[in-house]
Amino acid sequence: MSNTIIDSNFNFPGQKSVYKGKVREVYNINDDLLVMIATDRLSAFDVVMPKGIPFKGQILNQIATKFMAQTEDIVPNWLIATPDPNVAVGHLCDPFKVEMVIRGYMSGHAAREYKAGKRELCGVAMPDGMKENDKFSSPIITPATKAEMGDHDEDISREDILAKGIVSEEDYLILEDYTRKLFQRGTEIAAERGLILVDTKYEFGKTKEGQIVLIDEIHTPDSSRYFYADGYQERQDNNEPQKQLSKEFVRQWLISNDFQGLEGQTVPEMSDEYITTVSDRYIELFENIMGESFEKADVTDIQSRIDANVKSFLDSH
Repeated sequence: MSNTIIDSNFNFPGQKSVYKGKVREVYNINDDLLVMIATDRLSAFDVVMPKGIPFKGQILNQIATKFMAQTEDIVPNWLIATPDPNVAVGHLCDPFKVEMVIRGYMSGHAAREYKAGKRELCGVAMPDGMKENDKFSSPIITPATKAEMGDHDEDISREDILAKGIVSEEDYLILEDYTRKLFQRGTEIAAERGLILVDTKYEFGKTKEGQIVLIDEIHTPDSSRYFYADGYQERQDNNEPQKQLSKEFVRQWLISNDFQGLEGQTVPEMSDEYITTVSDRYIELFENIMGESFEKADVTDIQSRIDANVKSFLDSH
C-alpha cells in the first residue's frame, strides 16, 4: 500500500504557491498556469481518510481529462495538457465559491434530506410521494458552498448566492446553463455505456481574460453517481437498492462502521485488504464509465515520475 501518493511537496520552476484540497493539490506557476496533482487520497463525508487508494488519482485524472475533451465543444474548460497520469495542467483561473450540483434522481444527500421530512433542497421543491432513486421530472440544480479542506460543503439556494453576492446574476445564469448542458452530455455518454448519470457536481472559474470555464473534475466517481441502466426500473418497482457506480459504497461502509463525519466520531480502520477492494472498485468504475481497459501507470516512485514529467512539460512551454 506504500505505492500511493497522499501528499506532495514539489518545487516546480516558477512556482508561486500551492493549494491543497481534499484530493487535489494545485501548484500556481508564474500566475499563469496551474499544475493539478490528483492524489490517491480518499475523501468521504468531507473527511480525508488516513490511507491512500492505489491508482485512484490516476483514475480520477484520466476520467476528468477525457470527459473535458468530450465536452469542450459545448462548454470551455481550463485544461491545456496531461503530462503525467496523475497530472493536469491548465490556465490559472479564479474559482467561483460554489459547486454546481445537479440531480436527475432523488438519491444520496437528496434522499437523506427527503427521508428526514424535507421537501425543499436549496430552495428547489421536491414533490411528495417520491421514493429513493426515483427520477425527477427534470434535473434540479442544488448548489453548495465550496468548503476548505476538512470543512463540510453547505447547501445554498440560488437566491442566497445572489443575495450574498457570491456570484453575480449574469455569471450565475451562465453557470446554470453550462451545468445543464454538461449534465445532458454526460447523460448521453453514460447511456451509451449502459449507465445512468444520477447526479454530479461541476466547478467553474474565470480566466484572466474573464472567460467562464469548467475547472477541476467532471463525471468522475468522486463527483458523480452512476446507476446501471439494466434493471433500474425493476429494482425501483421491487423497492430494491440500485446497482451503482460511485463512491457511495465507501460511504455505506463507513456508515455501517458508525462513521458519518460527525463530531466525536472516529474514522474506522481500513485494512490493506479493504483498501485493495476499494482500488479494484475504482478500476471497475473507470472501465465501465470510459468503456475502455484501465492501464496502470508505473507506481514504483510516483513522486519522482510526476516531478520529471511536469518539469519536462514546463521546460518545453
